This record gives sequence, C-alpha cells and structure tokens, in this order.
Amino acid sequence: MTSDDTSTGRAGDGARPAPRGPVDSSRVPRFAGPATFARLPRLDETPGADVAVVGVPFDTGVSYRPGARFGGNAIREASRLLRPYNPAQDASPFALAQVADAGDIAANPFRIEEAVETVEQAAGELLDTGARLMTLGGDHTIALPLLRAVARRHGPVALLHFDAHLDTWDTYFGAAYTHGTPFRRAVEEGVLDTSALSHVGTRGPLYGKSDLSDDAKMGFGIVTSADVMRRGVDEVADQLRQRIGDRPLYVSVDIDVLDPAHAPGTGTPEAGGMTSRELLEILRGLAGCRLVSADVVEVAPAYDHAEITAAAASHTAYELTTLMCRQTAEGR
Repeated sequence: MTSDDTSTGRAGDGARPAPRGPVDSSRVPRFAGPATFARLPRLDETPGADVAVVGVPFDTGVSYRPGARFGGNAIREASRLLRPYNPAQDASPFALAQVADAGDIAANPFRIEEAVETVEQAAGELLDTGARLMTLGGDHTIALPLLRAVARRHGPVALLHFDAHLDTWDTYFGAAYTHGTPFRRAVEEGVLDTSALSHVGTRGPLYGKSDLSDDAKMGFGIVTSADVMRRGVDEVADQLRQRIGDRPLYVSVDIDVLDPAHAPGTGTPEAGGMTSRELLEILRGLAGCRLVSADVVEVAPAYDHAEITAAAASHTAYELTTLMCRQTAEGR
C-alpha cells in the first residue's frame, strides 16, 4: 500500500518523522484493501499517533432499536471516500499530525458495568500515549467511560453534546448505565465542567417538563434544532465558543441529532432535526477551541439507506479529526 503524496509532504522535524498518511487512491482503488478510517495506517504500523481513531462495537445500552455495535465499521467503510485535503478548514489534517486507526475496544456485550470499565481502561491507555481520541460508537453509553478517561488526563472538561435527546435521565428499568443516562452520571461523578455544558439539536417529546428543569440544574444550556434553523450556524457556533472559552473540550455527537432524512440509520430517530450541512458548519466553527477528544455514536447500519447515515458520520468524524490535527500542529 502507498501513502497519499499530499499527506507525506511535510519534512520531518528532527527526530519526529513526517506523518504516514492514507493509501493513495489514484493507485489503489477506494473499494480495495482494509477499511481503516480514511484508509489511514493502523496504530501498530506507526511509531505512535497524535489522534487515535478507535471503535467501540457496543450497543447493550440501547432503549429501542439495536445495531449500533456495527456502527464503527460502517463509518470506516463510508470513510473510504474521504480525501486528504479539507478545503472547509484549509488544512491537510493527515499531514499536520499522525492519525492512525487503533482498531476496536472489545467490550463485554452481556455485562454493561464490565463493558463500561473496559472502555474506560482502554481509552485511558490510549490517552496515556499522548493521543487524542476520535471514537466511533457504539451506543451513547460509551460516552461516560470516555469522559472519565479524558477527565483523568485533563481534569473536568467542557462538553458539547449534539443529540436529539438530553441523555441526562436517571435510570431505565433501574439501570444506571444506558445510552440515555451518561451525562447525568458524568455530572454526578464530577468529570464535567458544569459551567460549560451544552446540548445542540435537541427536539421531540419528553417524559415531562421536569426533564428540562433537571437538565438545567445540572448546568446544561440547550440549543434546539429549531434554534439552529432560526438563528443560523454562525451565531450558534459563536455562542458555543463563548460558553466553552479556553476550557478543554469534549465533543460527543449522537448521529440522531440529524433529521432522519439525513440519518435514517440510527436507533431512536426524531423528526425535525438538523441537516448534515448545519452540523458540519457548526463543528467547523469550533476552530480555536481546545478539543481534547470526541466521539460519534449511534450509527445503526441495519436501518441505513445507501450509506446516508454512515457518510454523514464519517464526514463528522473527519471534521473533528481535522480540528484536533490543526491544534496538534499549532501546539508544537
């Protein structure tokens, strides 16, 4: 396999080699070869990574349609079409920093508590190498152990949560760890900076008005999908940047933040969502924020059509990865 020329053009800076980039699609067809994220090298093929892309094929925490355990590989397949230059951010991310696919974290599908511990430990080991994480889920349960691991390295982090749902409920059927409860647990455990918490894209029916009041008590601000439509992406991105400030930031994207027209392949779809264009533009508007890690979750390919959802998720991960690569390069 050969690397794309645009991603190996940066000269090495002393002991640090130039990043190894994706397979050159002018020599090896996009549909050939292993489906690593963006056709990048595996982590064991590089001396280390600035950004490690890791999958978590786990969906035992879902409350409705299962299948997100297959989401990471669906995103990887869709990412074959990504290219090394990102014109929206005027950056060649894979030339700025080493990005590598770290494979999957194998979590017990029968014991949620054990799976949460496994994800936390594995994520912590990757973070200890100095890498930032771009995690491909999996259901939203995994955000809690990821936040725990990130907070151990950075302290309590600001959270930007893109989702149709609040995910701050207490329990489902008495279970504390589900895809609807990760951020309540994270607030309770002190891994979030409660002065900088935001939901974006929320919409749809709730169990009661107390869902909103409980959420507000935890410190969350809400930008609904209707707010995005009425106010526009630039104003929303500016508001979010001001709320985040210079705090270390974790971004969690549930793909159901998008309207089912843009992301049918998910477990709990809600009408009236954001467009993929709106989501990508808001993410691009986070340039300058200290993005320490991120996830994209809840892609359920069994309900997808023509890889619409997987394509949206792969581009979402690409924009987040680009932000992290730019910040890595700027910090050198």
